[in-house]
Amino acid sequence: ILMKIKVMIAAILLALALPAAADNTVVQKAFEVALGDLRLPRAEGGTIAFKECRRCEYVRLRVSEDTRYQINGNAVPLSKFRAAVLEVEDRGNKAVTVLHHIKRNQVAAVSVNL
Repeated sequence: ILMKIKVMIAAILLALALPAAADNTVVQKAFEVALGDLRLPRAEGGTIAFKECRRCEYVRLRVSEDTRYQINGNAVPLSKFRAAVLEVEDRGNKAVTVLHHIKRNQVAAVSVNL
């Protein structure tokens, strides 16, 4: 009888865990775009625009004061990020990662390795 109770408890716990395991909701989406196809915001509450491919239309997303800008893994202010990427000569071959928070519908981070 004790063994049946243990099996029944294990089955109940497993059944309760299944709905939690099935909730694989995508929260963020990353875009890797060429630096030449990126238009940075002028202010921290503006929008960022980029092309996913050379022939694609521009995608525009909101940024906020919470948006992180990173150069080589180090957080920098937007003004420093803008100045650094403007100095890059071969902008078509340098990749930038834009991390879009889907639920908030805004950019969480923009990062580049120079």
